[in-house]
Amino acid sequence: MTTPLPEDLIIDILARVPRCNYPKLSLVCKHFRSLIASPNLFAVRSLLGCTELCLYVLLYNMETRRDEGWSILRQKTKDSSRLVRIPSLPVAQHYAAMGSKIYVFDRTKDDGVTTTNVLSIDCRYHTVQPLPSFDASVYTTVADVISGKIYVLGYRNTSSNKLMVVLNTETETWELVRTMADTRGYYTWSSSFVMMDGKMYMISPDGIYVYDPKESRWETDHEKLEFWVNKGCVLDDVFYCYDYVNSLRTYDPKQRRWGVVKGVEQLLAETKSRSSYSWSRIVGYGRKLALFFSKEEVTREIWCAEISLERQGEGIWGKVEWCHQVMVAGNFIGSKCVAVMV
Repeated sequence: MTTPLPEDLIIDILARVPRCNYPKLSLVCKHFRSLIASPNLFAVRSLLGCTELCLYVLLYNMETRRDEGWSILRQKTKDSSRLVRIPSLPVAQHYAAMGSKIYVFDRTKDDGVTTTNVLSIDCRYHTVQPLPSFDASVYTTVADVISGKIYVLGYRNTSSNKLMVVLNTETETWELVRTMADTRGYYTWSSSFVMMDGKMYMISPDGIYVYDPKESRWETDHEKLEFWVNKGCVLDDVFYCYDYVNSLRTYDPKQRRWGVVKGVEQLLAETKSRSSYSWSRIVGYGRKLALFFSKEEVTREIWCAEISLERQGEGIWGKVEWCHQVMVAGNFIGSKCVAVMV
């Protein structure tokens, strides 16, 4: 297929088209397919302010008990959002998202030495690039979007020999920050590690601990919690988490105070109905939250709800923009959700 239009004009037009239409446009002809896969197109999208946040969900197979692939949430309209499998992308134990990339951390053991291998997934093209590895086991990862760094907490040989290393995503180099044995920031499976106001927060049932990268120091921000928190996310330096008491909670580090998002009680009651599984994941994108959860009617399904937020006085109110099934899941639930800019 040939076109009389100049290539720069075609790219300018394609850059303004929502990304969810690219798979179909790539079928028009080889020329379109090459343009849609070109770095120039995404550079123009960025210049025009046409980039958009996309949500990726890592699927966990309850039968085999392992992660088995990524899916992307395709959103044409509020009523037609659906998860689409992308089988070519790698899976591992730990992940962190920054910009247009998902960073994958997978540990291997050879002759008693544990090594963490690192890959970066470029979500604009769904390509994979290896990055330098390091000799340690990863416990968790925390992405600091402002500084362009990923903080990796882990240990060498034993859990008592804790350490923190930093991946500079610009230079793709590692830096050892400090060992962790002398801090109160010990790890539990239920802890959420997030960045707020330039600091790392470890939020767990045992309390809230804060690491200041400038001072290389941990401190206690909040004593033992009176409720159990789930993995959460951060929007505008406020932590959001879905607890196990049917509440969408917030934590404001500046006020050092917990709160509850109002206006979403009916949605949360639905996620806890008898037909729902206890699995749920929440992720922030833009100024909204996406809540993924599982339900079983005739078959197991993954549902998603989009929640817009508004601050009223000292409280935060949520409005459910839409909520419906996005995948007939079979044996799958979601184990991780991330937002990337493409």
